[in-house]
Amino acid sequence: MTELEQQLAFIIEIDKLKAVYRQTTVKEDKDRHENSAEHSWHITLTAQLLQGYAEQPINMTRVIKMLLIHDVIEIDAGDLFAFAETKDHEQQAIKEQKAAHRLFGLLPKAQFEEYQTLWLEFEAADTNDAQFAKSMDRILPLVQNMNNQGGSWAKHKISQSQVLVRNKHLQTIAPKLWQYVVAQTELAVTKGWLL
Repeated sequence: MTELEQQLAFIIEIDKLKAVYRQTTVKEDKDRHENSAEHSWHITLTAQLLQGYAEQPINMTRVIKMLLIHDVIEIDAGDLFAFAETKDHEQQAIKEQKAAHRLFGLLPKAQFEEYQTLWLEFEAADTNDAQFAKSMDRILPLVQNMNNQGGSWAKHKISQSQVLVRNKHLQTIAPKLWQYVVAQTELAVTKGWLL
């Protein structure tokens, strides 16, 4: 295959992300479940809008790439609810590794290596770029659930401590956003949306 054929094969394959549905619902569309492609677009734009809150240096080009590709693996691995059991997350991680290798492996070698490396960096969240990207992936569902009377939190009886743990990277990468998250989760508890 030529490089173009490989790239087009990947482009065709990632269209399947539109058929992977998440727990978060779209209030404005009769509370239907959002798909992972919508989520990837939404967090990427969120990151661009909120980048000024990062108190550590970040490279927005890298952050954007991470956010655009981070859920591509769900085409093969599916979406696992953020608050699923630990054992489920461990099994999911194995599926995701295989999925990343297959899906990014459709690309020419240099792009495969770049995307695989960015995806692994996002998953590890050991760099400023990955921590900011992961924080955007975590804060947007908070905003969505708050805008939808608790949304998936209320449905699944999620606790404030679970949401705070999910958003922990904000403490160092964007402390003002962390303060917002804490205040919002406290409000959600008073409204009965979080335990």
